Amino acid sequence: MKTAIVLGATGLIGQSVTQILAQQPVIEKVVAVTRRPIQYDSEKIVNEVVDFAKLSRYQHVFQGHILFSCLGTTRKQAGSIAEQRRVDFDYQYQAARLAVQNNVTHYLLVSSSGANENSVSPYLKMKGELEHRVKLLGFRHLSIFQPSLLIGHRPDTRVAESIGNHLLPLICKLPGLKKYRPISGNQVATKMVSVAMSESAHYETYRLDEIF
Repeated sequence: MKTAIVLGATGLIGQSVTQILAQQPVIEKVVAVTRRPIQYDSEKIVNEVVDFAKLSRYQHVFQGHILFSCLGTTRKQAGSIAEQRRVDFDYQYQAARLAVQNNVTHYLLVSSSGANENSVSPYLKMKGELEHRVKLLGFRHLSIFQPSLLIGHRPDTRVAESIGNHLLPLICKLPGLKKYRPISGNQVATKMVSVAMSESAHYETYRLDEIF
């Protein structure tokens, strides 16, 4: 029996990951790490409320076998690119370090299509930097997911994503564009849990149409 930890358990992907994990017979406990209290229906799910700005105080929270890192925000929500980096890079990397110190064996990260530490885009650069840094931590199993535009219900629906939800699935039916089609948060979550249950590869990156 295993304990799974979900960072970003209130997000589009994290919510689905948490619920899917609770249905897995091999998972004994799901630790949902959030910044505010959340009530869950399953007795398997334990909510751990943390202050992300003081994450080093919560090393005991990151004890288990598998860590799903699904945390993320937008520049608009964060207020600046520096504040977005704090969430998308700093918090996730700190959590990964704490997990390694606690001998968590499998780390699964939601990154982004086009992530590249040398990118001129601050967003894609921070995503690429995070991928590079977590590779150096020494997890026994490391799985990185690079989905395209994520679609699904969010309480803070973004205009661009709302348009994308309707138009891109049609545009991406054109020859050569299928691999860039949007993907639902639940599809990504389902694949992440499937990969976590198999633990077949030491390191693997799952890109766009290669998997989804």
